[in-house]
Amino acid sequence: MLSMADTAQTAQATGAEDKKQGRKAARLARQIGAFAREHGGAEGHLAHIGQAGTRIVLVGADGAWGDLVAPAFPVAQLAAEKAGLTLHEEFDGEFAARVRTGPYEWTRMAGIQIGGAANPAA
Repeated sequence: MLSMADTAQTAQATGAEDKKQGRKAARLARQIGAFAREHGGAEGHLAHIGQAGTRIVLVGADGAWGDLVAPAFPVAQLAAEKAGLTLHEEFDGEFAARVRTGPYEWTRMAGIQIGGAANPAA
C-alpha cells in the first residue's frame, strides 16, 4: 500500500518529468520555427519510431526537408503545436512530391554504401 509520502514523491516525479518534456517540446518548437523561417514555411508529419520516440519530418515551402526526433509522441505533438506547424496525417504521394532531394540523397539512395554507382550531381 502506498503512503501519503509515496504519493507525494510520485506526484513530484511526474511534475518534474512534465517540466522536462515541456522544455524539450519548446526546444523542438524553436528548431521547427528556425527551419520554417529558413525555407519559407514548413509542414510536417509525425512518425512513430518505436522506443526511440517520434520523428518530426519537416518539408519546407522550397522543398527542403529535415527531421527531428522527440522522445515521445505527445512531446512531438506539443512541439508542432507550439511552432504552428501544419501536420499531415500521412506522408502521402502529394506531400512527398514536395520534397526536393539533392546529390547527397541521390548518392545514398543509389546504394553507394553497398557498391552501387554514384549518380551525377543533380
